[in-house]
Amino acid sequence: MSEQNKPNEGRRQLLKNIGLSVAAGAVVAGTATVANATVEKPEAKETKTNGYRETQHIRDYYETL
Repeated sequence: MSEQNKPNEGRRQLLKNIGLSVAAGAVVAGTATVANATVEKPEAKETKTNGYRETQHIRDYYETL
């Protein structure tokens, strides 16, 4: 075989490395999403209040009307 007919191994290796990098990036992105999905919610407060609560800033607002 002459030099012109030999395949360029460096170019093939570059393409393989690009493919592996994309695949590794997808795996990392997938595990990061799973890790975020498993974050625990903070515990609920022991005292639950329902309905309207008048606080000082609400009273201040009412005074401006």
